[in-house]
Amino acid sequence: MTTVKGDRPSAAKRGYLTCMGEALCRSEKVKAKARNELKGRVLIIAGSDPSGGAGIQADIKTVTALGGYAATAITALTVQNTKGVTAVHPVAPDVIAAQIEAVMSDIGADAIKIGMVGDVETARVIETVLKKYSGVPVVLDPVLIATSGDALSKDGVAAFIKEKLARLSTVLTPNTDEAAALTGMEVRSRDAMISAGEALVALGAKAALVKGGHMRGDTVEDALVSADGARIFSNPRIDTTSTHGTGCTLASAIATGLAQGLALQTAVKRAVDYVHKAIATAPGYGRGHGPLNHSHPCEK
Repeated sequence: MTTVKGDRPSAAKRGYLTCMGEALCRSEKVKAKARNELKGRVLIIAGSDPSGGAGIQADIKTVTALGGYAATAITALTVQNTKGVTAVHPVAPDVIAAQIEAVMSDIGADAIKIGMVGDVETARVIETVLKKYSGVPVVLDPVLIATSGDALSKDGVAAFIKEKLARLSTVLTPNTDEAAALTGMEVRSRDAMISAGEALVALGAKAALVKGGHMRGDTVEDALVSADGARIFSNPRIDTTSTHGTGCTLASAIATGLAQGLALQTAVKRAVDYVHKAIATAPGYGRGHGPLNHSHPCEK
């Protein structure tokens, strides 16, 4: 008499299938946890820095460190390190536009951070995008000059920002030199920072954060100006040369906060504190203005 075995798996196979099932279950739990921990999609429109201290690279690190999701559209490939910028290779405007649309039509964004624009042609592309996605908060960091002092934008960009992009922005984040270039004012004191911020808001921006890191003194002050008035954020100055990419980092940190639903003042406060600690714990790399420590433990 022949005994026919059924499809019941062996004990070994049953154990294997159980392990596989548990592994898949754990994988789904990990994915769910990751989805819960990632909050805030930020589209970064900026230039690339191969040294990793500024530009797109610093932006991605910042957004990730603060618990957001970073997507990018690269406007230019720079050749730079901590000692300076030696070349800038712009990306074609139609390619920039295609990158932006690829992100926005699929993943989307809860905030847009704009860094290095480079030329007026690129600025026009960005203007079109901001008008199309007018409901998305915009942080515009008017990158005109690198920390090393090298120019990062061509003639006409500052004027285009004033005339076209400022009014489409939730907050502008110029340093004192950039604020002076945009307003024609001399910006060398707290009162002048506030006045410059008011002038930028008068251009149509909802707010302006004028950064005082380039001024002298034992305290670094940043002035946030909006229709509600002015607020000063203060921190002790750190004696260091590790300041490469501070502006990029701050703007991306603010954008992450806005993408996560924080009020502007709260987003700025967290961003200022994040950058201060990133400078304080900088690794000391490079022979010029070194990069920050974007991966320090921080409040999300």
